[in-house]
Amino acid sequence: MSSTTIPQSRVPEPTASFWVIKVLTTAMGESLSDFLVTRFDPVPTVLMTAVLFAVVLTAQLRADRYRPWLYWGAVSMVGVFGTMVADVTHVALGVPYAVSTPVFLVALVVVFVLWRRVEGTVDVHTITSTRRQLFYWAAVITTFAMGTAAGDLAASTLHFGYLGGGLVFVGLMALIVLGRLGGVLGPVAAFWTAYVLTRPVGASFADWVAVPNGRGGLDVGTGLGSAVLIVAIAFGVVWTNKTQQAPSANAARSVR
Repeated sequence: MSSTTIPQSRVPEPTASFWVIKVLTTAMGESLSDFLVTRFDPVPTVLMTAVLFAVVLTAQLRADRYRPWLYWGAVSMVGVFGTMVADVTHVALGVPYAVSTPVFLVALVVVFVLWRRVEGTVDVHTITSTRRQLFYWAAVITTFAMGTAAGDLAASTLHFGYLGGGLVFVGLMALIVLGRLGGVLGPVAAFWTAYVLTRPVGASFADWVAVPNGRGGLDVGTGLGSAVLIVAIAFGVVWTNKTQQAPSANAARSVR
């Protein structure tokens, strides 16, 4: 009697611990990116980060199942490199945040439209093949770049400041939770909206902790902040590695 092997998901179940680590990686990406580009020559730093990011992401794409350290290593690298991409767009190319934010949003919509057209769903529970991983990571990278630009837009262009901007995005996250609990938002829409918003939440609070008092921050510094966040992420991955399993392919849900 033959048995059928059920494909395993290559990304984690979006539990509470998932969201905690996600916010930590966004904060770490912001802090470490700022630390690296201000301490070292930006051009080789960005290039070396791009190479490391490509190596880690390639390893993740080759994985046949969810591997916590590999997955969160890839997300962490997206956090660092995505921040650099958004910052280069603004600083080096002179593109205002009010322009880059909607441009990244349009790019994200294009990714989702193509993903849905090719695969029939953008549900995180269906990431069981390399092609679906490619769409998933394209969406992840774009959300990080857009979230970074949106966070800086709120803090700088709209003058909310880092703390104020962070609280604004926390409020938006709360609305997503209420929408999900109230049945207004479906699970897939709620997941990806929250995924976008966690980026400016983490980045805004990371900047608030790191920047000098004169800029409205706590002046902890990007070096110390990055180190603390890396340790926290490692602890979180160890914890989830013991308690969390990847979602089954049978749990996949179609977008409605």
